[in-house]
Amino acid sequence: MTGLASDTAMVMAAGLGKRMRPLTASQPKPLVRVSGKPLIDHTLDRLREAGIAKAVVNVHYMADALQAHLKERAAPKVVVSDEREMLLETGGGMIKAQPELPDPFFCLNSDNIWLEGPRDCFRDLSARWDPERMDALLLLVPHKAAANFRGPGDFHLDARGAVTRRRSGRIAPFIYTGIQLVSHHLLRDPPDEKFSTNVLWNRAIEEGRLFGVPFTGSWYEVGTPEAIAPTEDALARV
Repeated sequence: MTGLASDTAMVMAAGLGKRMRPLTASQPKPLVRVSGKPLIDHTLDRLREAGIAKAVVNVHYMADALQAHLKERAAPKVVVSDEREMLLETGGGMIKAQPELPDPFFCLNSDNIWLEGPRDCFRDLSARWDPERMDALLLLVPHKAAANFRGPGDFHLDARGAVTRRRSGRIAPFIYTGIQLVSHHLLRDPPDEKFSTNVLWNRAIEEGRLFGVPFTGSWYEVGTPEAIAPTEDALARV
């Protein structure tokens, strides 16, 4: 675990994948293939390459198919957090999985693909991690390195790396990659059952405890069927 703040990551894989329809009519979004590989395997392979030993994966939509696929993985070791009874959203999913998560832990979406920069993103996050000051540390990518992304951005960073949200009607220079390093302090006193991580982030911003790190690699949003072909073309040129 040299250079890593944690040996465990949570992978968010329980969503309904509505934006990926019609491909998700017959399979969960994490099993949609890009360049011949399911989306979740792109993520799990990056974890394995970084030396992260354990992945906690939450499941809900078409959970049986996803769980059967995950059983084939040898590394990282996969632990399933079962949300079959109720989809808990990102914040609620972390709370349910918390007994399996050390402090701190990495958290990733299962539907993004990225190419690392000079150093892998998990070590970039670990190098900047300061539990005395931070509840969460977000990996943020500038627009020029965010392929397939068409939105106005998510966050601003100040000189200290503290995060603030984009103002309404404005453009923000950084987009959230879906990758973060999280302290259990972020998860304290949660709302009941299902809720978004944004609820916890908003509190951390108010307390000056949400920070970000600019990503030095290339990041591909793969949220819709239309994003698959350009992503495959880009990966083929690497």
